[in-house]
Amino acid sequence: MTTPKDRSDMFQGYRGPARAMLEKFTIGVWSEVEIKNDAGSVFTGVILPRNETCDDLHVVIKLFTGYNVGLAVDRILDAREVGYRKAVYKIPEKEFPYDPKKKNVTLLGTGGTIASRLDYRTGAVIPAFTPGELYGAVPELADIANLTTRKLFGVFSENLGPENYKALAAAIGEEVEKGTDGIVIGHGTDTMHHTGAILSFMVQNSPVPIVLVGSQRSSDRPSSDAALNLMNSVRSAAECDIAEVMICMFGPTSDKYDLLHRGTRCRKMHSSYRSTFRTIGDMPLAMVHTTVNEKGSHFEYISHDYLPRDKTRKPVINTAFEEKVTIQYYYPNFNSDIIDALADKGYKGIVIAGTGLGHVNRPIFPALRKAIENGMTIVMTVQTLWGFAQMYVYDTGRDLLELGVVPLDNMLPEAAYMKLCWVLGQTSDRETIRKMMLTPINHEITPREPHMGYLIMQGGLPEVDEFICKHWK
Repeated sequence: MTTPKDRSDMFQGYRGPARAMLEKFTIGVWSEVEIKNDAGSVFTGVILPRNETCDDLHVVIKLFTGYNVGLAVDRILDAREVGYRKAVYKIPEKEFPYDPKKKNVTLLGTGGTIASRLDYRTGAVIPAFTPGELYGAVPELADIANLTTRKLFGVFSENLGPENYKALAAAIGEEVEKGTDGIVIGHGTDTMHHTGAILSFMVQNSPVPIVLVGSQRSSDRPSSDAALNLMNSVRSAAECDIAEVMICMFGPTSDKYDLLHRGTRCRKMHSSYRSTFRTIGDMPLAMVHTTVNEKGSHFEYISHDYLPRDKTRKPVINTAFEEKVTIQYYYPNFNSDIIDALADKGYKGIVIAGTGLGHVNRPIFPALRKAIENGMTIVMTVQTLWGFAQMYVYDTGRDLLELGVVPLDNMLPEAAYMKLCWVLGQTSDRETIRKMMLTPINHEITPREPHMGYLIMQGGLPEVDEFICKHWK
């Protein structure tokens, strides 16, 4: 067995108390170890390099379950090396096979880590992106379609903005012109619903599916959703009949199936669940299974109200975008100087996520009136997410209507923000703006919401426990 003193990288990233602990027990990076702490717990795994910016009070090991755990060095009583296993975190690259019988899918990269390797020196996740890397990471992709990739940019999703949206829309138009059968967009999950919304306005009349996909958990974790999401998104782009902008992510928390959500009606609803994305105010478009059903299909279509695939159709690309637009989440004691400040800064539009049926407090009415009279567009959504802005019910709502605030029915706040940016990028005429905002383009407004759609599963209640026992084996 190789001993620690033969290894030049044995303390990589460790310093201070953490390094002193490693030296004390003659162990180092890539040592397979058994570590006992002051609670009597024993941890077995491989010591990992530390991120260069991390503290010096912990040692990190990768457990044999695949998860990483940080151990406080001042609680470690004993540690011994039982082996040595230097990890090479590089995805094997293989030539992606071409099959003329399979559909051609293009993957556009934005920086999301749908398949990745981890650089433990810096702690950075390095995405796999070339067809060869993706094939090495998820070889099942070759059974689904012929895959080509095109990297547009590499940024975290919170850093995406108008120029990225415009580049994405233009790239989609170019790939459709080349004859692709479907498009997948690798994207970080944090703002995926924003991108899904804006692309639904910037790219209309698409002849092929446009599928955004990401992962909640990185590829080096046993519970990663990356591979399944990637396979099902490529399958959807290649075979699905729905030619719209969609988000493909886990349906339940298990890996039973993915859901296809419409880009204008989807929202990230949990910070860490794999089933984080939910269709709001409507039903998902379809379920995507990795195996075929009795009908010989991977898809179960939940909705049949969609734009079908038709490669003879020509897409309409319109990348208009006005940046001086904001969302304001209303809360008690919301002050009018916020509205005044936005007007002074030249903002042209405000989306308000109001209370109840679309309300705000009366003290800000004068500021709203002044802003609207000076040309600002102010629209109302509801912060409840489910339900409609129905501002004619109470005096507060009717008075806001008189001021010129435009209710957007059941449009989600993020979708409303993206649509208002897109509309104001094309016109400043008040009546035209109103008409465009209230005319649905891709189900951002629906005539009604499904009676069985709004369900809150409140844990701990007897009926919830009964349901879970019956349906979750």
